[in-house]
Amino acid sequence: MTAKEKQTEFIKTYLKPTLKNLGYQTSGQTWWKDKGDFFILINLQNFSWNSKDSVDFCFNIGVALKETMKDTDKKKPTVHDLTVYLRESSYLPGSRQEYKFRNKTGYVLTEQVDTNDFITELKSDFGNHILPTLDKLNSLQNCVDKFGDITFWGDNLKRVIAENKLLAQ
Repeated sequence: MTAKEKQTEFIKTYLKPTLKNLGYQTSGQTWWKDKGDFFILINLQNFSWNSKDSVDFCFNIGVALKETMKDTDKKKPTVHDLTVYLRESSYLPGSRQEYKFRNKTGYVLTEQVDTNDFITELKSDFGNHILPTLDKLNSLQNCVDKFGDITFWGDNLKRVIAENKLLAQ
């Protein structure tokens, strides 16, 4: 199996069904969940240097406020709607920042990689860290509490919320 086929297998057998079971909708390589005033968004980004034999990718994960979305129907957020825009590494502990399938830019998949080992590691990242963190975001205040102290993105979130009067002061 090529690296690209292995990535497709991971998406098909783990990521899509897991996110669907948690209430996420999907379009292409973007998943989102409606949380009332905002969406949680997960976007898989492939890197331009990829080949069929070696695939590097990351996840852009964050919060899209409905008030500032480009889609006037407010039903389908995109990565460009994110008010908080972080890579998956922001949701992972130090011990998960770099390992066999992860480097400083994201995940690394080659045709030599055992697909089951790769899926097991990503299940750990998503199941133990990323998804439980996202699941706790049920209000704009939860978002401020989680992201408010993060340089740039926390300030951006608080500014956009204040400008649009989305939380009582």
